[in-house]
This record gives sequence, structure tokens and C-alpha cells, in this order.
Amino acid sequence: MHRNEHCGQTIRERVMLSLMALEVFTMAAVSVRDLDDEVKDRLRVRAAANGRSMEAEIRAILVDAVNDTKESVGLLAALEDRFGALGGAELDLPPRATPPRAASFTP
Repeated sequence: MHRNEHCGQTIRERVMLSLMALEVFTMAAVSVRDLDDEVKDRLRVRAAANGRSMEAEIRAILVDAVNDTKESVGLLAALEDRFGALGGAELDLPPRATPPRAASFTP
């Protein structure tokens, strides 16, 4: 291995660290086509009201949209919240004729 005088690192190690540093600073770019002029005007006004550029305002809107601060609700809880007011159903289940058994996974 060829070591240089910089922190005892090989050239390959320095190149890898440089590439990793570049990766940290890359950002995604998004283009929005066919945006209605009225929407663009409202974004411009909203950005000005918040003291931001349109780009910064759009970025803030997107970050707020994907950062769901509400606690995640499970499916059962969501269904109960949605349909709980309708009431439940009382089912008369017949007693088991045979005791439950473990599943068999052999053919």
C-alpha cells in the first residue's frame, strides 16, 4: 500500500473519504410541470408573507407534508374510530366440536 504523509492514510482511503463527503452534500432536485398560474401566484404571495423565496417556500411545504407529527394509528384503531359510532355486532358463535390443534406444515 502506498501511504502518503497526510494522516497516514492511503491514497485509496483519502479518495473514498472524499467521495463519501461529496455524497453527504448532494441534494435531490424536483421539477413540477404544468403548474397552474394561479397556484404559482399564490405560492409567490405565501413565500413573500413568510419572508422566503418561492423555492424555500415549496421546500418548507414539502417538508411539512411528509413530516407527519400525528402518532401512527394501527388499522384496527383506525377502523374503530371510523365505524365505532355505528355500533358492534353480537355474534352467537357455536361451541367447538373438537379442541383446537396446532397447524401441520408437512404435506
